[in-house]
Amino acid sequence: MTSIDAIVNRQLLRWELERKRADEEKRESPTLPRIVTVSRQLGSSGSYFAERLAEKLGYQILHREVIDAICRSSGYRKRIVESLDQKFRGVLEVTVESLFTGESVDHGDYYRHLFGTVLSMSRLGGVVLLGRGGNFILGPNRGFHMRFVAPRERRIENLIRYTGVSADEAAAKIEKSDAERKELIAKLFHSDNDDARHYDMVVNTAFVDVDDLLDTTVRLIEAKFKRLAVTNTGSS
Repeated sequence: MTSIDAIVNRQLLRWELERKRADEEKRESPTLPRIVTVSRQLGSSGSYFAERLAEKLGYQILHREVIDAICRSSGYRKRIVESLDQKFRGVLEVTVESLFTGESVDHGDYYRHLFGTVLSMSRLGGVVLLGRGGNFILGPNRGFHMRFVAPRERRIENLIRYTGVSADEAAAKIEKSDAERKELIAKLFHSDNDDARHYDMVVNTAFVDVDDLLDTTVRLIEAKFKRLAVTNTGSS
């Protein structure tokens, strides 16, 4: 079993056990399970922060490779759907199809699976999702969405320090990463990943130690979900 398979199976087991407990107690899953999405520029320390935040919250961090493994495995996707409460299972397919109406997003199978997987995770909660446009898929009313940025010079310094590449190699990696990520978001969502309006919190790490942000971020996550709970109750 690969490390990716181990991560996926561990998280699936957590969701399955929670579903079993909910069924035994004859209760619905929590109305607002918590999912955090982290978008970041390469070299901005966003990945490191996502790891630390997941650890502090007791969540599982899911990187691009893990998400891709789930999206490409019908077995994994089936287990996720089976972990959902019956009510949400019924609306999931309709929700995904509605997102693909018209020309707003790419209609490929992978992206349909990606949308369904991320929406399912938002219902199950307990994960920090790194990249893959999670904030655009979920929208402002599902999850807490963060973006990390930094000046180009700082990003180059970070890549040199932590990956051992040369300055020219670091600059090339950053240029390629920025272009690919911007293209993906424009293709899927007709949006700009640098538009701050798509996030609850945008952090410039030029002069910020991201470890100092952990407690503040947890408080902001709590505050947002409290407000969402009130909003949902008021509209029900």
